This record gives sequence, structure tokens and C-alpha cells, in this order.
Amino acid sequence: MNPEQKYLPLTRRAFVASSAAGAAVSSLGFAVRAGILPADQKPGRGSRQGPSRVMIDTDPGVDDALALLLAMHSPELKIEAITSVAGNVPLDLTLPNTLRMVEIAGRTDIPVAGGANRPLLRQLVSATYAHGENGLGGAMFPEPATRPVPEPAAVLIGQVVRKFPGEVSLVTLGPLTNIAAALSADRELAGMVRGLVMMGGSLSGGNITPAAEFNIYVDPEAARIVFQSGIPITMVGLDVTRRTTLTDDHVRALEATQTPVSQAAAKIARNAITHTRERGFLVGPNMHDSLAVAAFLDPSLLNWKQYYVDVETSGELTAGETVGYSPGAGDLRRRPEMEKQAAEAIEIRGSAPTVAGTRTSPVLRDKFVPNANVAIDVDAAKFFELLISRLSAKS
Repeated sequence: MNPEQKYLPLTRRAFVASSAAGAAVSSLGFAVRAGILPADQKPGRGSRQGPSRVMIDTDPGVDDALALLLAMHSPELKIEAITSVAGNVPLDLTLPNTLRMVEIAGRTDIPVAGGANRPLLRQLVSATYAHGENGLGGAMFPEPATRPVPEPAAVLIGQVVRKFPGEVSLVTLGPLTNIAAALSADRELAGMVRGLVMMGGSLSGGNITPAAEFNIYVDPEAARIVFQSGIPITMVGLDVTRRTTLTDDHVRALEATQTPVSQAAAKIARNAITHTRERGFLVGPNMHDSLAVAAFLDPSLLNWKQYYVDVETSGELTAGETVGYSPGAGDLRRRPEMEKQAAEAIEIRGSAPTVAGTRTSPVLRDKFVPNANVAIDVDAAKFFELLISRLSAKS
């Protein structure tokens, strides 16, 4: 695909209609299908034997690059395709960066597609301040010889999911524009997706604004479509990824192994640490996206809690905030026997109706039905054991 190819952006009316349709089916679809994945079950997996079919949507990005290398060095995964989206840097950088990682990993058998070069409704906000002008912290690699497939990302997502209905899990590492575009183009598609594991969101404050995590902030309308789609969602957000700080010791461990993957990962990691220090930070960067991939591989690395999660799209100061509803939230604790009763009684409440508006109640939904399994704690040491061992493994 030509990186300059554009998706027709959604109008505000189309976005509202899509969100409303998703809201109507979300509770039913989530309950009837796989439901929230328990902490002891691998996201996107069931009893089916063999590697899990996945598609990875990404915007490399320092941590995306290491996450891609981790995924491609994990035999548990059957990667059907990788799609790129504008996010950390523009699409004309995320797409070749994805192709570079595929070549470094020796996995040019995996189709790579270019996707959306801007959010559904908004101008692109990138994060070159964190990832460097080239997206890889300034680490330089040759131009990729591999070419992307001609299909746009949203089309390829639809094709692969329909080819393997109920088998493909989506692992999303960037803004959710490509996923929302695929779901909006095919209203039956959400029911065919096995599950979605995302790096995105936060229930404890943001990193680009006090309210919003970057991936959701860049395209909150797309994120809302995804959260309201009925797809079982596993959310790996800042609540846990903030605890995965890359250190010099990690880089030295990668440098000690002489393989193309470990050396590339070490080069990117070393440059990322240097870039972070030059910006005045004492620690960092964090391995946000690699943790999302690791969560798919081994959910026991994290602790989980069920929430109903929605996305703020209209706030001037809070757009992109992920708001989590749970009967167990708040300072007051109930007796265990009262938790179920509380869950049955909780309402999903939004802002108070305005005097001039047509809405008469702040209640958006009268029942609590969780739509996301949210990571709330992580064993960072075990996560890095997995990450470094996989990136250092010899093929």
C-alpha cells in the first residue's frame, strides 16, 4: 500500500451512529460469547491446541519495536499479519519501521499492511518527543527491502478475521484507528474476533494529559468504537506498564547475546535510554507495548479486574480518558456476600443533563456488564525475564 493512502474519515454523525450501534450489542455480545477472560486463561485462547492466531496492529515506536520482536520470537503465536497505523510517529515512519522489524526477525513471511495515516476525526498528535524523530529513539537501520501488501490495514483485518472466524485475536499496540475502521466497514466483524488485547488506557491518570493515555488520546473516537463493539477486551494500560522501566542492566543482557534480534533490540533500547536521559528523566523508558504482548503469552504475569470501560470523547481537557466502572471501586468496601448484589444494582452514570439538552437522566446504562479485563498489577521482574530471554534466544 502507498503510505499516503488515506481512509475517508468518519463524520461526527457517522461516529455517533457507530457508537450507538456498538452500545446496543456490547452487553449481549460480551455475555453470549467468550466473556471476560479469567486471570488464569490466556487472552484470546480457549481449548484449541497449537499456536494462537493473532494480528498485531502497531505504530513503531521504541516499545512497539521490541514488542514486535518479542511476538515474532514466541512460538505460541501464529502471526497472520501485522498492520501499521500513525501514532508515535507518522505512517510514513511506522510502516517502514514495522518492515524493518520483520526483516530483523527473519519473518518476512508475515504480511505487513499500511493503515490509517490520521485518526478518524482528529488531527494526528505524535510522540516524537518520546520516540525520536525516526520512531526508534534515533537508532538507525537500513531501508527495508520488503514491501507491504497492497491491501489497506482495515481491509486486511477484515479478510483475515473472516477467513478464521472465532480464531483470531487482535493485539493492538497503537491508536485504534485501523481496528475501528475495520469494524465500521463490516458490522458483523466484531462477532468473529476472538478477543482483543490492547496496550492502551489507564484508570490511574494519563501520560500525555493528566487524564489520557497516549494511544487512546490520539483517537478517542476509534477507541470508543472498539470498547463498545462487544469484542472481549483485555486492557493493559498505564496502571501496570508504568512499572516496566527499561534499565541499563536489561540492555547489557541483550548486548551479551550475538544474534540479529538481540543486537537490534539492544541498539534500540540503548538509544531510547539515552534519548530519555537527554530529556532530563532519571528513569525510563517503560516497555508499555512489550507488556501487552507478554500479557497474551502469559497472563499470570499480571493481576486482573473486570470493569465496564468507556472513553471520553467530548471533554476539552479529558478527551481520551478511559473511565472504568466497577462495583468494587471507591473507598468503601462491602461485605463479600454483598458484592454480587452491588454489581447487579450499579448504574453506568455520565454527566448530569444540561438544561437546554434533550437528555433527562444521567444514567447511560441501567446495568453493570463488564466489557474489559483490566490489568491492575504486574510482576515486573518476571515480565523482564520473559522479554529478555525471548529477545536473546537463538533461532
